[in-house]
Amino acid sequence: MVNVAGAPSLWLDQLGASPRRPALQGELDADVAIIGGGFTGLWTAYYLAQLDPTLQIVVLERDYVGFGASGRNGGWAVGELAAGVEKYAARSSLDGALRLTREVFAAVDEIGRVVATEGIDCGYAKGGNIRLARNRFQRDRQVEEVEHHLELGFSDDDLRLLSVPEAEAMCGATAVHGGLFFAHCAAVDPARLVAGLAAACEAAGVAIMERSPIDRIEVGRAVGESGEVRAGMVVMATEGYTRDLAGRRRDLVPTYSRMLATAPLTDHQWAEIGLDDRPTFSDDRYMVIYGQRTEDGRIAFGGRGVPYLFGSRIDPACEVRADSHRLVHEALVDLFPMLADVKITHRWGGVLGVPRDWTPFVHADLAAGFAAAGGYVGEGVAAANAAGRTLAELITRTESERTDLPWVGPTPRRWEPEPLRWIGIRGSRRIMASADAREARGREAKLAMRVSRWLRGS
Repeated sequence: MVNVAGAPSLWLDQLGASPRRPALQGELDADVAIIGGGFTGLWTAYYLAQLDPTLQIVVLERDYVGFGASGRNGGWAVGELAAGVEKYAARSSLDGALRLTREVFAAVDEIGRVVATEGIDCGYAKGGNIRLARNRFQRDRQVEEVEHHLELGFSDDDLRLLSVPEAEAMCGATAVHGGLFFAHCAAVDPARLVAGLAAACEAAGVAIMERSPIDRIEVGRAVGESGEVRAGMVVMATEGYTRDLAGRRRDLVPTYSRMLATAPLTDHQWAEIGLDDRPTFSDDRYMVIYGQRTEDGRIAFGGRGVPYLFGSRIDPACEVRADSHRLVHEALVDLFPMLADVKITHRWGGVLGVPRDWTPFVHADLAAGFAAAGGYVGEGVAAANAAGRTLAELITRTESERTDLPWVGPTPRRWEPEPLRWIGIRGSRRIMASADAREARGREAKLAMRVSRWLRGS
């Protein structure tokens, strides 16, 4: 099993210790066994309990609720999917792809509805997302993106271009060439959200078992070190930790992201930075960065460091590597030079799950009694809500506008064996970093990015 030592996220640290739930011991019967106590597993359990309160539902978590990406992410409930409209349109229809896009938009508001209904205090603030353009190439991409989405039938209420003064007024970063405002995004404290969701599930009769690692999935059974659950439906909601299940090491690749959090900033610093309505923020570089103004006045900020370890390895020591966190800090100070000497109170990292086609999926085989969802490629807070809701409807045979969306279908094909996937992923990331550097020097990088996408197969 994976060593679970590592630095806690800001979110988990502030949440503090909570009483641990009982562990699986021996044999247990249930209607639905869900492997994974993160957002996908808990949203699936939540909506299953809403749709059919008679179901016996068990959630099996290897460590504790929110241990994985759900308790360590950037706190963006963003209405986006890693795969764009065209990719889903190619596998179904343009209408289906647009309906899916709208459904993920709606998931942001659905989270807000559940937070209000269940009384979950997680700092939910729907301030949208501002994506800065910080060179002319980034600006050109944003112009093309907005024009394309308007052609598809979206409106300024969904996304719109920002002039330089508008962008600077929202986010006082350096080298602003304009920006793009995307309305369908809320900032949250993800650990408080996942903890509140778990409590809501338990209030609805769901059993959650922690410290209950599952080693393999068989027909009608989830089998672990200390026991097994027999169930008519087994749901795999394990994201980047899918590689720990027998025979599934190549299903989803675990890739790393790193984050840091500043001490609470002063009113003077916030007057310079802005982010008054708590929009999440980023820029349009290829090597993704992401940040938010937290409810208690910090900046929580992240980016990619070493993206992938050979053999789909997960190493907690990698989460706190000084060189990777230095790069994240440099990116933050590049945006906001006034933060160069601000104290960093937390540094952490974690893994997210990447499918071979870089396309999130929802899968339910009712005859085989197996379901799965995931592969969000770092955009899972809102997508997991839509996926879990859809899984619950599929499992209960509830017809809805979600059950025929184009991400519902087979699980993605598996990744190649090593060393091919290491070469492809690492090579792609290296090219993306060089493309950002090339654009910063005023030189175009379109060819480099085509090569990067070819290497990683996206």
